[in-house]
Amino acid sequence: MKRFTLCLLFITGIVLNAAGQEKSLHQLQQEFVDLRFGMFVHFGLPTFQEADWTDPDLDPSVFNPVRLDTRQWVATAKSAGATFICVSVKHHAGFCMWDTATTDYGVMNTPLHRDVLKELTDALREAGMQVMFHFSILDTHHRIRHTLPFTPEKTAFIKAQLRELLTGYGPVNTIMFDGWDAPWGRISYEDVSFQEIYNYVKSLQPDCLVMDLNGSKYPQEALFYSDIRCYEQGAGEKISAQTNRLPAMACYPLQRTWFWKESFPTDQLKDVDRIVAENIIPYNNAYCTYILNAAPNRDGLIDDNAVAAMQRIGRIWKNTGHMVDVPEAPAPIIGINLAIDRTCDSSWSDDCDLMDLANDDNFSTAWVSSPAVKEPWWKVELDKETPVSMVVVTERGEPRLNGFVVEVLRGGAWKQVAEAGTAGGRVHICRFAPVKTGAVRIRFTSYDGLLAIAEIGVYD
Repeated sequence: MKRFTLCLLFITGIVLNAAGQEKSLHQLQQEFVDLRFGMFVHFGLPTFQEADWTDPDLDPSVFNPVRLDTRQWVATAKSAGATFICVSVKHHAGFCMWDTATTDYGVMNTPLHRDVLKELTDALREAGMQVMFHFSILDTHHRIRHTLPFTPEKTAFIKAQLRELLTGYGPVNTIMFDGWDAPWGRISYEDVSFQEIYNYVKSLQPDCLVMDLNGSKYPQEALFYSDIRCYEQGAGEKISAQTNRLPAMACYPLQRTWFWKESFPTDQLKDVDRIVAENIIPYNNAYCTYILNAAPNRDGLIDDNAVAAMQRIGRIWKNTGHMVDVPEAPAPIIGINLAIDRTCDSSWSDDCDLMDLANDDNFSTAWVSSPAVKEPWWKVELDKETPVSMVVVTERGEPRLNGFVVEVLRGGAWKQVAEAGTAGGRVHICRFAPVKTGAVRIRFTSYDGLLAIAEIGVYD
C-alpha cells in the first residue's frame, strides 16, 4: 500500500464522535458568532486592591461584597442586548469564585461564604442567557507559573478544577483560557499540555468551545490552539474586520481596567457609541462576537455609570441574532509543535536569515531561501520513532508558496508522505496518515518570488 496521502488543507464538518458530540465544530462556531454580544465580568480579590494582578497571597478575608446581587449583573447585561455573560472564575492570582474542594483560596473561605458562580449561573438561566467561563492557567497563588517546575500534580490540579466547573454548573457555552502561551503568562503548551486539557474539556462537555487568549502570537489565518480566534483589545490585539475569515471573539473593558477600582464611579468610561459603530457592528459582520467588560464594585454591584452605559448600547443597537454564515475552517491545531528549537538544516539561505528561524517559535522571524536555489528544502531532526501526522507551514508576509512535499526519514531513506497544493492565506495545514520517523523534510516545489518561511510546525 502506498504510504502517503493527499494533504488535506481544509477539514470541514468535524464531529467529535468519541466524546458523543452531536453538533459539528462548525455548527458550534456558527452558534457562537450568532450570539454577537456578551458582557464580561471580572470580580474577585483584585476588586479589593488597586491592581488587577493582586498579591498572590492576599488574605481572602478582604473579600466581603455585602450587597452582592448577580441578578443586577444579568439585568445590566440584558439591557445592552447581551446574550451571555463571560465570568472570570479564576484570575491569575488563583482565587476561585466557586465552591471548590481543590483549595481554600476561594469565596467559601471569605466573610461572604457564598458560591458566587452558582448564584450567577442560576440568574443567567432564569433570564434565558448563556454561560461562559474565563479561567487562568497561570496561577501565582498555587505556583503554576513560568520558571517553576511543571509537574503532573499541577496538571491534575487544573483538571480537578475544570471538572468541578464543567460538571457542577450546567451547560457551559465556552471556556476562555488565559495566561497560557501568552506574553503575560509564558506558560508553554508543553509545560501544560494544551491537547490534554482540550480533550479533557471535550470529554466533560463535548459542546463546550475552547478558546485561548493567544491572539498576540499566532497568525490570524488559522485556529492555533483555539476553537475560536481570540483578540484581547486591551492587550493591543486587533481583529481585521476586512480580512478575518475565522470565527472570532474580541474583548475590551468598558472601564479603565478589568477589575473595579476606586475611581470608577466618577471615571469617564469608554464611548459606547464608538464601541457600537467601530467594534460591535463591523466585527459582527466579520464573524466576531464582542465581549465588553463591566466590573462590579466592592459591594458586589455594577456602578450606576456603567449600568447607564450598557443601557445606552441597548438603545442604539439591537441584537437581532444571526447575521453572517461563518466559513468552514480547518480544524484547530491543538498538539505540541515537535519542531520547536530542534536541530534543523536547509538548502542555502539568503544572507543571515538561516534555517533555525523557521522553528524558533517566533512568527516575526523567518528563514529565507536564497534566490539562487530553485528547489529549496528544510528539515528537522526528531527523536527516533516519533509519530507525526501534520505539518503546518506559515509564510512571512504575502503568500508566495504554491506547493510542497512532506517527506519522512525511514530506513535511512526519505519517503514522501504528503504532497500539498496551497490555497489562499499564508498558513498551510497539511494532515496525513500517522507515521513514525526520526526526521521530517519539506521540499518546496512551487513558489513565486522570494520564499520566506516564518515557522514550520510538526505535530502528532
